Amino acid sequence: MRSKLLLAGALAVALSATACGGKQTAEPAQGQGGQVACEAADGRITIATGNVGGVYYVMGGGIAQLLSNNTKLKATAAETGASVQNIQQLTGREYDVAFTLADTAADAVNGKGAFEGKPQKIQALSRIYPNSTQVVVRADAGINSVEDMRGKRISTGSPKSGTEVIANRLLTAAGLNPDADIQAQRLALGKSVEGMKGGTIDGLVWSGGLPTPEITDLTTSMGAGVKFVDITPLLPKLQQINPVYEAGTIPAATYQLPADVPTIVVPNLLVVRDDFPTADGCALTKLIFDRKAELEQVHPAAKQIVKEHAAHTDPVPLHAGAKQALGG
Repeated sequence: MRSKLLLAGALAVALSATACGGKQTAEPAQGQGGQVACEAADGRITIATGNVGGVYYVMGGGIAQLLSNNTKLKATAAETGASVQNIQQLTGREYDVAFTLADTAADAVNGKGAFEGKPQKIQALSRIYPNSTQVVVRADAGINSVEDMRGKRISTGSPKSGTEVIANRLLTAAGLNPDADIQAQRLALGKSVEGMKGGTIDGLVWSGGLPTPEITDLTTSMGAGVKFVDITPLLPKLQQINPVYEAGTIPAATYQLPADVPTIVVPNLLVVRDDFPTADGCALTKLIFDRKAELEQVHPAAKQIVKEHAAHTDPVPLHAGAKQALGG
């Protein structure tokens, strides 16, 4: 399984970069009707993704390669802690494009949660595939619900990640204090999986596309030694926080499970700063849908990128270039 994971991430590794903002391109002159040409100018951009082994990382590498091969933009994809960190570093001009969960992005534009009192000037290029909340525990840990996590060693994801946001909201909805009622392990996915295998962690929370290579590695390695927890009883409480949360399913075939697992899903967004060039935004958004079949070869989660849903990014404003690319 490790060899498969390395192959899946090879594209992103080849394109990975340290955190440094790309060279912004000049905004081209407007044409008839106030629209710019939907063609990227010469320049370089960086894409903030997520943990190695996660879908953001693999998909980000795929998008970077599509841009570099088909436009004048040269793109690189970087490993990060994911959603919260991505937005903070995007607005800090360390990255130009970022993957994020829609709930985190909503917090950012509204100045809530990790962005309390500090609304972020971000816009969306597109709603992309949904993330499934994957709560996996050791079968011998005595955990059948989130409530059962009291006193247990639980990885809530990387600090400042969208996974950590959802994990803490799940724990709170279950009546637990994330800082006091569990032995919180704030670990990246790879370290979480290692801890599960080694018996130093009782369970983990992960928000990612299906399948996530590291979760595949875990379920393949441990088999019946791990199980998924149904968290949907907590959905109503999460929807009170943000209506973006929806009921979903992890199909049994995803990880060769005994049965489908009910779960909570949340859309992902591809976001930029509000000053991102219109032409570049148009070209990038258009490329995702024109070359979607190639992204599906990078990771099957791309099959869930649907153009009809692309503009559904509220409360995050849709970028002008994305509106043009999507025909809005």
